[in-house]
Amino acid sequence: MRRSSRRNSACSGCDAMDRSKLYRRFRTLLIANRGEIACRVIRTARAMGLRTVAVYSEADREAMHVALADEAVLLGPARARDSYLNVERLIEAARKTGAEAVHPGYGFLSENAEFAQACFDAGLVFVGPTAEMMNAMGSKSGSKALMEKAGVPLVPGYHGEAQDEATLAKAADKIGFPILVKASAGGGGRGMRIVRSAGELAPAIVSAKREAKAAFGDDLMLIEKYVDNPRHIEVQVIGDSYGNLLSLFERECTLQRRHQKVIEEAPSPTLNAAQRETVCAAARKAAGAVNYVGAGTIEFVSDGKDVFFIEMNTRLQVEHPVTELITGIDLVEWQLRVAFGEALPLKQDEIRLNGHAVEARVYAENPTRNFMPSVGRISTWRLPAEAGGLRIDAGYREGDAVSPYYDAMLAKMIAWAPTRDVAVERLNRGLEESDVRGIVTNIPFLSALMTHPKVRTNAIDTGFIERELAVLTQAAPAPGELELCAAVAAILNDERQAAGAQASSPWQTFGWQPVGRRQRCFAFRVGHGPEQRITLNYGSGPSTLMIGERELAFTTTAKEGGFDLTLDGVKSSVAAVIDGHELYLRTRNGRFDLHWVDPFGGESEEQAGEDKIAAPLPGTVVAVLAEEGAKLEKGAPILTLEVMKMEQTLRAPFAGVLKAIRCKVGDIVQEGVELAVVEPSGE
Repeated sequence: MRRSSRRNSACSGCDAMDRSKLYRRFRTLLIANRGEIACRVIRTARAMGLRTVAVYSEADREAMHVALADEAVLLGPARARDSYLNVERLIEAARKTGAEAVHPGYGFLSENAEFAQACFDAGLVFVGPTAEMMNAMGSKSGSKALMEKAGVPLVPGYHGEAQDEATLAKAADKIGFPILVKASAGGGGRGMRIVRSAGELAPAIVSAKREAKAAFGDDLMLIEKYVDNPRHIEVQVIGDSYGNLLSLFERECTLQRRHQKVIEEAPSPTLNAAQRETVCAAARKAAGAVNYVGAGTIEFVSDGKDVFFIEMNTRLQVEHPVTELITGIDLVEWQLRVAFGEALPLKQDEIRLNGHAVEARVYAENPTRNFMPSVGRISTWRLPAEAGGLRIDAGYREGDAVSPYYDAMLAKMIAWAPTRDVAVERLNRGLEESDVRGIVTNIPFLSALMTHPKVRTNAIDTGFIERELAVLTQAAPAPGELELCAAVAAILNDERQAAGAQASSPWQTFGWQPVGRRQRCFAFRVGHGPEQRITLNYGSGPSTLMIGERELAFTTTAKEGGFDLTLDGVKSSVAAVIDGHELYLRTRNGRFDLHWVDPFGGESEEQAGEDKIAAPLPGTVVAVLAEEGAKLEKGAPILTLEVMKMEQTLRAPFAGVLKAIRCKVGDIVQEGVELAVVEPSGE
């Protein structure tokens, strides 16, 4: 693609602006975001010699991005609408710190045309497209009309302004079920519902509108034909203010859950070279329709034969690192250089594809509890070193708090290799060597996903995770000999460290004594299962462990994050974390959570009655779906909470009568608060 000037009516407002006001050299950059993306932008900006300014809410006072920046400004209370979504406070933060430019990251206000315009009006460089470009492409319905005019292939659908129930129902009937209802201003799967029959349409629209209004402040809906067994293909594009527009190959983001991407890779293992050029040319055509400037992504859905335009994201994507690793291009650096008013440094035919990259999103969520977000303080944060083709983009550290107010993504792990098979192996090895405690994460789920045979052979579609969920969230295996012995060794190592034993002391050898032998019994339990017992024999001579009638010689060598355990002549690496009587172990057999039973007894556990519906996490009640006195079937919806910008519906645990509702719409509730009571039917 040659460099050439591109001008058309789609962005005529850009012509009227003085380009020097839109894009110019600056020295101080404010990052209007938080978490991983704020840290990511700060690192590149500082490497380019820029001064960086972070913003934060009251919940993020000690956050990693605040520590990394040169300066930081408090925006306001924890809720995003009072802090990260407050345009006036962001502009004021830039003014107070002398920032000349704003990088929006992704999420929050990154695709908000009013924010881009407010930055321009305040004399700030917005690191991204203009408000006109955002308005043209940021609306799913508006962009589809523009793409139709430009000749880009579209999925059949309704993109009109009329939003009454009759119009939407008529459109859905004309398109034919199944359909997809989704927010025009949305992203990340929020405000999106699959509807397979006419009877499901009305409640799906109500729920999607409510979620979209909460997440984006806009509940305009569009309807599309739902493509069965689809694949999600997207193309990275970037343009400068001189008319140069490039595509940087494609990514495959087919592994999704609830329309939220989980694993991304580049290039797509589905496309051949000819198909790759076709979809990249279509992406350049789509972005060229608005004379696009900045980094953006053109998203397509594929039915296995053809590709159809879905939408354009007028910002940097979460998954941009896989593109960076196969091209060698720092996309944030290019964003900043475009914002400086510079021309793109390469031409289309100078961009090379090298190897394969795969990314996994690490979330604070519990896959075994329907991916419920997890909040709390990170007590242990051990991720592998960035070496051997592995890259970590993190927004959290050990000791950081994960709050219920924002997206639950903690970090991204990305692996590069010459081939897809090796990249997948490297990524899985990185996941297997990661230990994050204090909160629940999806790391074991990601590892199960990356080792699934169909993922390895690319026999997937966007519904794959939902179909394979039972396999991917299987309970951890029961601890065996290795784990029970490792649990004892972990306790003994911890006690020895607490006692401050000297390295040269003979007492290092688990209670060594000059004469005689003694025993010490340990009992462990997994969940509410039976106790498993193991006996330590120590004193004069080597220490041994007995499980039943089997006696095992063992030694340990401490190392960072755990120890090497030699058991009957076989050395194994063990990662260990002890928190009181709770033990976390990672061995060659997987991850294990064990409870060390109090040797002096007296343990008791109080469990809430099954009839009580409690808040699983802090959140806001957004809907009450049943009335007191109603007869409920097992699984019937009772109420809906908004937690970390996602809706969670709480359901009846068994058939019965709704005895009481102890909350109302709008209530902000804390974890464990009783919200409803269901009385068993007795049948």
